[in-house]
Order: sequence, then structure tokens, then C-alpha cells
Amino acid sequence: MSQFRIRPASENDVPLILTFIRDLARYERLEHAVVATEDILRESLFGQPRFAEVLFGEEDGVPVAFALFFHNFSTFVGRPGLYLEDVFVKPEKRGCGYGKAMLARLASIAVERNCGRFEWAVLNWNTPAIDFYKSLGASPVDDWTIFRMTGTSLEALAERD
Repeated sequence: MSQFRIRPASENDVPLILTFIRDLARYERLEHAVVATEDILRESLFGQPRFAEVLFGEEDGVPVAFALFFHNFSTFVGRPGLYLEDVFVKPEKRGCGYGKAMLARLASIAVERNCGRFEWAVLNWNTPAIDFYKSLGASPVDDWTIFRMTGTSLEALAERD
């Protein structure tokens, strides 16, 4: 019988974090969008300040899942929230309960840290993930649209400051 455990990532895990990011991007058909490097991740995840945290799910000591999350803040709730940027379970390990265990641990962290919300986004085409999240009691927030600025648009707006 396999044993599954969840542990926080350490700075030594940076190459593994990047591997999981690339695996997720490949699954989401976004591999071309990955510009993260080990140096960028090391600074962002383990520098001062730390901008995000990572958990690994391991089966018999072998990493098979990861989650990257950070805190946001709800002005209406007046408390921090936990935002799950990415969660990924290796395809051959799906259906073992590891995704549910990862989300349960994140929910536990949110409760421990007195967060008012636990949120994430999912690609519209990813119906297996959407169905999975709904089965856990999550509900979509259909009346909001995510906006994003990157690259030259971000730089152009910053120049107006």
C-alpha cells in the first residue's frame, strides 16, 4: 500500500518546482508561456520577501503533486485569503485522492491562518478539474472576469506613474 504525505518545499526543491511548473504548462497547453527560471523561482519563493509558498505531495517519498499558493486580501471580508495559483497531480497518479488531499491541506492552512476565502482559477475547457472542484463543494464565481496586464502593457501603464 502506498503512503502519501504532504510537505513544504525547501530551497533545494527549486529545480523540482520548475519541473512541475513545466509539466503543468504542458498539460494546460501553455508550455510556450513559461519564462520562469530556477533563479527567478529561488528569489520569489525563498528570498525576502517570500511571494508564494509551495507544497509537494509525495507517494512513497516520490513527488507526484504540487501546489503553489499565496495570500491575497479581501477588503469586504477584512481578512486575508489564500489564493491557489496552481495545483498539479501527475496524470498517472490522478484518481488516487492526492488532489483532494492537497486541497484539504490548503483549506486547513487557510483556516489556521484565519483566511476568509480560499480561491483559485481554472481554465474554462478543463471540465475534469471543474467537476472535481464542484465535487469538493467549491462553486464558480461567474459574475467576475479576470483582467491581466503583462509585458509592454504593464510597462506602459507603469510609465504613467
